Amino acid sequence: MLLNIYSLKKPILTKEVRSINLKTPNGELTILDHHLPLITPMIKGSMKILDSQGVETLLEAQGGIIEVRPENKINILLE
Repeated sequence: MLLNIYSLKKPILTKEVRSINLKTPNGELTILDHHLPLITPMIKGSMKILDSQGVETLLEAQGGIIEVRPENKINILLE
């Protein structure tokens, strides 16, 4: 699935990923291929990204909005 991460000023990351794990006001959320469409706020914490090669990346986020689209795309707008 395609992950796009943006700040308010510029794109930060565009990458094919296997999964992403992040924090929401309702708890931790893990998104895998073909996740149901979703829009939810994120809270401060680490995002764990597993790319298509199996490499894990940790990114710190102060919060933002995540959108999971039906065409297997994830868009994240960070604060």
